Amino acid sequence: MANLKAGYGDPMVENLSSKVKRNSVTAGVCMMNNSWRDQQHTSFINFISSFLTANSFRLNFVPISPDFIFNCGGLSVAFIFVTQWDCCNVETIFCRAKKLKGQFAHLYVVVNLPTKDQNDSFVRSYFKYEMQLGRPTFVPVQDIEMGFEKIVKIAHSCGVCKQQEVKSKLKAERNQSVQGMENFLRVVTSIPGIDNHDANAV
Repeated sequence: MANLKAGYGDPMVENLSSKVKRNSVTAGVCMMNNSWRDQQHTSFINFISSFLTANSFRLNFVPISPDFIFNCGGLSVAFIFVTQWDCCNVETIFCRAKKLKGQFAHLYVVVNLPTKDQNDSFVRSYFKYEMQLGRPTFVPVQDIEMGFEKIVKIAHSCGVCKQQEVKSKLKAERNQSVQGMENFLRVVTSIPGIDNHDANAV
């Protein structure tokens, strides 16, 4: 297992933390699979817990199908997190990814590949099991701490995009409503004897 680090000083991660603290709100909820937790070293679980707390995420341990589900900005993002790549047992990983991609619209598979042999094995297996590019998206990393930081960044980014999409939709609907009212007033006030005050009363 890789030595644990307090963090990488990643500007995006630091920016996420500072934004959340300024707004004094919860960034989201992280649900961790009980079985996945039990397979990891205690020190890594402590790292995850500390990292989530620092970035204002709540952590819950639940029996879920993926390894993680993040809820950010009203959007659920699921993750499979492969912390140890076993070159002799890759079928389970890809079969699981294929199964879960049909259950979750937003699914990512983060794979720890610290050695060249493991990376080569992953590339061969990816094509052997005929994975579709981006369905789901695989994210190779070189150590597990970096992998979890990637997970948090992806979840947060998806949540922000969802919120912006909702805001844009509401703004468009509001503009459409205003335009509709303006058109209505224009038609009504064109009637002889009807002024703006009368039209608004209608």
